[in-house]
Parts: sequence; C-alpha cells; structure tokens
Amino acid sequence: MKQKLIYIITAGLMIGCASMDKASVVNPAEDRSAMLNHYKQTLPDIKFENYIYGALAMNPDAMGQYEEMMAFPSYAIDLDKGKKMWETPFKNGKKFASCFPNGGKNAAGNYPLFDNNANRVMTFENVINVCLKLNNEPELKYGEKEIGLLTAYARSLSDGMKVNVKVEGAGALAAYEKGKQYYNTRNGQLNFACKSCHVQNGGKFIRSEQLSMMNGQASHWPEFRGGTDIVTLQGRFKQCEKNVRAKPKEANSEEYNNLEYYLTYMSNDLPMQTPVFRK
Repeated sequence: MKQKLIYIITAGLMIGCASMDKASVVNPAEDRSAMLNHYKQTLPDIKFENYIYGALAMNPDAMGQYEEMMAFPSYAIDLDKGKKMWETPFKNGKKFASCFPNGGKNAAGNYPLFDNNANRVMTFENVINVCLKLNNEPELKYGEKEIGLLTAYARSLSDGMKVNVKVEGAGALAAYEKGKQYYNTRNGQLNFACKSCHVQNGGKFIRSEQLSMMNGQASHWPEFRGGTDIVTLQGRFKQCEKNVRAKPKEANSEEYNNLEYYLTYMSNDLPMQTPVFRK
C-alpha cells in the first residue's frame, strides 16, 4: 500500500512537471493564432488584410480621408530625400542596394531577424548601419530623422510584400519571449501595458482616439505624422511610454529591439505599406 502511494505521488509529480514544461514552451505560431482569434471575436467586421490600417479600418469616414491624403501625400518631398540617400554612391562607388538581394526590393519584410552569431535581434535599421560600416562609411544615429528618411524609402521598395519574420532557434525564441513579456508588462505611473490598450481595449476609444489592434501595427513604419513629421516604430514606442508616464528606453536598446521583433512577427502575412500618413 505504501509503495502504491509512493508510485501515485511520484506519477503525479511527473505529470505536473510535464504540464509545467509544456506550458513554458514558447510557441509564436500559437500566440499569433490566439491573437487573431481574439480580434475575430472582438472586431468581427474588420477584414484581416485591413489590419494594416489600424483604427482607420474601424471608421469609414477616416479611411476615406486617409485615402485622399495618400493619393497626393504631403511627405513626397521628404521621401525623395530618402531616395537620394539610398541612391547616392559611397566613396568606394557602391550603394546601399549592393548590401541586399535584388537591390533591397522585398527585403524589409524579413526584418527584424535574430542573428545567431551576434546573439541579438537585428532590425532593418541595424542592417542599414552594418552596410555603412562594411563600406567604410559613418553609421547613422538610430532613431534620428536621417535614418528615418532613408529607411522610409528603403522600406517602400517592399510595398505589398507580406511580413515574413522568422522565429527559429533557442536564441530567437528567447528574444521573442522577452519582447512578448515587455508588451504585456504594466509600467509607468498610469500602470498600463501595450496590451492594455491594443489587446484588452482594441477598438475602444481613449478620449477622442480609437485604439488599434496589435496585429498589423508593425507593417507600415516609419510614419509621417501630421504630414511631414517622421516617426519610426521605436520612436512610437518611446511616445507611448511617455503617454503612460514611464521612462522610455533608448532606441536600439535590447528591450525595444525584442519588442519590435515580437510585434512584427505578430504582423506576419500582412502586406507592407511604407511610408504612410497618420494625423
């Protein structure tokens, strides 16, 4: 009887440990599927492909105004500046296009990616700076207007490409999980997480602003706010943290790169559209 009891307890512990191990396994595909199912329940009238428009997809009048603005975007001159930077030869005669397959066309949708050699997430901006370094050119300051204009044009070469971020291998899974945890962690004096607004309250209003769903949020950066004020994705992270009265991290920090990795993965299979106008 005593031996039988020991067997039952041991078996129970083994099952419990197995359940805990299973629960702790990081599964990005399941995360993304669960999030999409959440929005199918909470925002059933929004088509998947329209998630790239965020809150605009929830307001036909706002969407109509957006389409009119995008027909003749006020940021066209700024985008031309980015194009000039992209096409200006380095001192060695090469250009940015030499650093990417197909000259950079349909490349941006593969970023961020996890670099096993560097053991870190590499964003598209990081790779732009690697390109500069390899060609003996000074790197651009992460988060500043200059690199924002350059990447706005460079990403436009991937318009229509579906976001295709991979999370493969132990290092990548760990970085993805850290990004997910950051997204779900409350901070600041207002005690808000990214999840508080865009998952728990996606589609609802905060003051006069309707909150967008999180899937699709990473598919269209940089944005031109108010016409010509360029804002990168990580610049937007900083703005959001200021809004909840938290101390923002630095652009290109490990925390923000992991957050961008997680958020962009959750936008997989949605078409890129860069840059865009937002009010």
